[in-house]
Amino acid sequence: MSWLVTGGAGYVGAHVVRAMAAAGERVVVLDDLSTGDPARLVAVPLVVGSVRDRGLVRRVLREHAVQGVVHLAGRAGAEESGADPLPYWTENVEGTVALLEGCRAKGVARVVLSSTAAAYPEADGTPRSPYGRTALAAEWAVRDGAAWGCAAVVLRCCEVAGAATPELGDRSPTGPLAPVFRAVDEGRRPVLHGDGHPTPDGSPVRDLVHVADVADAHLAAVRALTAGSPGGTHDVGRGEPSSDREVLRLVGEVTGADTEPEVVAARPGAPGRLAAADRTARELGFRARRDLRSVVASAWAAWRAQQPF
Repeated sequence: MSWLVTGGAGYVGAHVVRAMAAAGERVVVLDDLSTGDPARLVAVPLVVGSVRDRGLVRRVLREHAVQGVVHLAGRAGAEESGADPLPYWTENVEGTVALLEGCRAKGVARVVLSSTAAAYPEADGTPRSPYGRTALAAEWAVRDGAAWGCAAVVLRCCEVAGAATPELGDRSPTGPLAPVFRAVDEGRRPVLHGDGHPTPDGSPVRDLVHVADVADAHLAAVRALTAGSPGGTHDVGRGEPSSDREVLRLVGEVTGADTEPEVVAARPGAPGRLAAADRTARELGFRARRDLRSVVASAWAAWRAQQPF
């Protein structure tokens, strides 16, 4: 028996695969390699293809005796989704539905969905971005699996950063720390979006969580479903506010650069959401262990390892 990890060659997915393999779980990865890299994977089977390929999904589920799915494949990027939303509906919603069809056909009744805090609604009752809306729609589809006996854990992850090792770092130019690191490399002042927020230092707050902790949360979800849990929705984060000024200060300490910011207009929308960490610890048995300095330092080490100098 094994677990299928979709998107397992990606940034978060590779950390999840390593955590599961280290814990003794048998894993097979399905990834179209649009953003994934086989070099990130440990010695686990890799099937190259899309979750929207219904025939391929059913074949993988059958040939690898899959007992559960950890679904990470999809697009992630709020700003990109606003400029071009349709690929998000195709990948995040159609892809999830196609995967669930295969699970139902092959009797796979355990699903862990890697979602996002962007799925939480704004004041108007809907998520702010197409990314968040498609993530929420995927959550609905997974939860409705209860109608055919599927137990699901939905993990709404906060802002993920850091790396277990430099080669596993986030290569996306839109990662939460990428703009700051890019400014450091180019000798520019980093940008701070507003300094009049209702926070202790006036800067926006966020919940930055180490990707290795996110991987541990997925492993906790796998174990919960294996033990017979009916599932549920859980936040994944440190549950502690990290202001942008605090993050900039830590980046300065880690890099040795001057990170005094250039203050520009605030972005629209509410301040960043913090994870309900106590509830997740109580119901899923998971709590993030790595502090903000570990997030920043490991993210910087991974960033430097990727630069061409």
